[in-house]
Amino acid sequence: MKQNKVKKMMQEGKPVVNGWLQIPSSFSAEVMSHQGWDSLTIDMQHGVIDYPNALQMLQAISTTDVTPLARVNWNEPGQIMKILDAGCYGVICPMVSNKTEAEKFVQACMYPPKGYRSFGPIRGLIYGGGDYGEQANEEILKIAMIETKEALNKLDEIMSTAGIDGIYIGPADLSLAIGEQPAFDKPEGSPTYKEILNILEHAKKNKIFAGIHNATPEYAKKMLDLGFNLVTIGSDQRYMSAGAKEAVSKLKTIKSKEQSKAY
Repeated sequence: MKQNKVKKMMQEGKPVVNGWLQIPSSFSAEVMSHQGWDSLTIDMQHGVIDYPNALQMLQAISTTDVTPLARVNWNEPGQIMKILDAGCYGVICPMVSNKTEAEKFVQACMYPPKGYRSFGPIRGLIYGGGDYGEQANEEILKIAMIETKEALNKLDEIMSTAGIDGIYIGPADLSLAIGEQPAFDKPEGSPTYKEILNILEHAKKNKIFAGIHNATPEYAKKMLDLGFNLVTIGSDQRYMSAGAKEAVSKLKTIKSKEQSKAY
């Protein structure tokens, strides 16, 4: 089976720079996959991507050596199994709040006897290789999102769940869980920032990987320096919006200056 490059990088202590895909387009996914990311995550929770879109996006990503991941919209076995069958090499599962939910998530990702994933990897065999069925349990990344109030009180039981490879922090939902306004790149000293550090320390203690969503490269670098293994920066939609807005703003400023000179 094709090795999970991202899992190997994290095992070796190398930082993983992850991109985020919210636009349902194989072409935009292909463009993003050529920008130097270590991995790309197809967001099926808050993006506008359905399964046929995701399949085509996975095909586009596989033209490069970028590792394909996906965030599902819920801890639902059928959805988890289906995106894995499409050739996804890691699943980020939202709103994992306790050990039971963590176990349910892991088992949906693993073939018996370790789990209850149904066998029929379809494109997984094409992308991963003929021995996919024998190796998938170990190669596939299983990452639980820590973002609820209940989860904050049960960090060790979630992170010690057999088969969990890592956790992922969504700062916006984490902020809401503790009564703050949802936002990324929370400042030092804020309640959310303190919880981020607490979650990271528990991940280190349980010897699992830790990832976090960021708005800027500068903040992501700060998180890597703290010990996070994987950082996500922005998204395709945000990059398109920001780039277009900057170009239009500059052009309108130039036009405005030229008009003012005419008077």
